[in-house]
Amino acid sequence: MTAAALLSAPVSASAGDYFWSGDWYLKVGAAGFSAPRYEGSKKYLFQVTPLISLGKAGSTVRFSSRNDNPSFALIDNGAFRAGATGKLIMPRDEGDSDDLKGLTPVKFGGELGAFAEVYPTDFLRLRGEVRHGIRSHHGVVADIAADAFVDVVPNVRVSAGPRMTIASKDYMKTYYGVKPSEVAASGLAAYDPGGGIQSVGAGAAITWQVNEKIETSAFAEYKRLVGPAADSSLVKQRGDRDQFLIGVAATYKFDFTLR
Repeated sequence: MTAAALLSAPVSASAGDYFWSGDWYLKVGAAGFSAPRYEGSKKYLFQVTPLISLGKAGSTVRFSSRNDNPSFALIDNGAFRAGATGKLIMPRDEGDSDDLKGLTPVKFGGELGAFAEVYPTDFLRLRGEVRHGIRSHHGVVADIAADAFVDVVPNVRVSAGPRMTIASKDYMKTYYGVKPSEVAASGLAAYDPGGGIQSVGAGAAITWQVNEKIETSAFAEYKRLVGPAADSSLVKQRGDRDQFLIGVAATYKFDFTLR
């Protein structure tokens, strides 16, 4: 399981100013959702995660998705943004599910990398992230997404689009592999996966800007595990290739100024 995005700061400094100078906003809130207990699980758990984002007022971010990881834009001209991104990775062990008994626990850690996004039209955003694991795993993960969005009324936005995740062998081994030494304790068949496409799917959301301070949303995601992930004995014997997520979220915005 991964934690919610904790920071989003698209920033560009003006001449003569420090990069932090100017008007900022801080959004705080929470999301409640039902999601698989672990990647590939067929059992679900209701979870609550904090939502915290930090950004500069008047930034050129036209659209954001709950799938976006914390990011810092080094290039931002409105139609194109690129920079650094990261992701917090929560630990995974048999305490999350009996299905994981006998498998090597996944440690608390994170992923660091880069992102780029482009707006081919005023209603479409394409975004890609490439991240390298730190402590939790030593693999490389790439997320690719396209989102079409429209404001059905001035304060209600509907968005939807496809997603794909690609991962290296080291990532797949951490989350889907079963070592020969783990067979007896886990009851799973040994499995040594390669890298490749991990999942394909789609997501959708409805966002309601209640007022200048409060924003609420409802969201749903579906992904289907494919390739090395789908062939894992953990998924085949105890899990499900079809993964669903549905939830709601709300945030409150605080405005402040730094000199």
